[in-house]
Amino acid sequence: MTAAKDQKAPQKPLPFQWQFVAGAVAGVSEIVTMYPLDVVKTRFQLQVGTGGADHYNSMGDCIKKIIKNEGFGTLYRGIIPPIMVEAPKRATKFAANEQYTILFRSLFGADINKQGLAIMTGVSAGITEAFLVVPFELVKIRLQDKANSGKYNGSMDALRKIVKAEGPLALYNGLEATLWRHAMWNGGYFGCIQGVKNAIPEAETPNGNLARNFVAGAIGGTFATMLNTPFDVVKTRIQNQAKGGVQKYNWTLPGVATVYREEGFRALYKGFTPKVMRLGPGGGILLVVFDTVSSLIRKHILLEN
Repeated sequence: MTAAKDQKAPQKPLPFQWQFVAGAVAGVSEIVTMYPLDVVKTRFQLQVGTGGADHYNSMGDCIKKIIKNEGFGTLYRGIIPPIMVEAPKRATKFAANEQYTILFRSLFGADINKQGLAIMTGVSAGITEAFLVVPFELVKIRLQDKANSGKYNGSMDALRKIVKAEGPLALYNGLEATLWRHAMWNGGYFGCIQGVKNAIPEAETPNGNLARNFVAGAIGGTFATMLNTPFDVVKTRIQNQAKGGVQKYNWTLPGVATVYREEGFRALYKGFTPKVMRLGPGGGILLVVFDTVSSLIRKHILLEN
């Protein structure tokens, strides 16, 4: 019985439009729940040196100072760009992962190591996703920086002022760093999920499978965050550099080396705690919501058994 279960053929991927819907619902659910931690992460990543009244000593200290000095709403400052891109971004993540799975199975044969396949498809999906998100990430980073609090009145104002002052191509500053960040995260996320699912037997009940998916997604999100945080730190700093100023960070690997040389290894993991607290559970939320919405679509719209 178990052997038959293990050998059953994988489900046929959903049509792209329904992958888009499932990915969009999953992404928006995750970002609305976890966004304040993203603001805190960005503040830590932009923080250089120590000391001063505005210095953040811990995640709790950062949240407390933001609310006290800037208001509770600041924890959601810059959320419009990620909300706008969240539907196509998460849809691209899951849909591209499924499509690359089909492609690589065809190229390399269905017997390819499952975890190796998951890593390859994850990296490819991450690279695809990165091209989509760069302008939205740049606007979000500028809005989240405390130094820009009086400079922009909102997302559209920030977009207009960036294009006017720096040119439209400035919206793609940090593309190379974003490619690194998303390739590392998606490769680690999907590869780790496959490894955890291989280690944990499929549950006998729907709730058991939801728990299994959440555990796999949370472990995958945590591991992926450990892999990609140094690239995320550099990406944040690249995208926060306005044209005309000193461009200290230009390329990812030299940027990682600069941060390490000037601030030490720990600086490469600035913002790690709020980031992993968001993307660990967030990875579980993503996988559970995506799988749940996909199952509902199969059952009630596509009428699959």
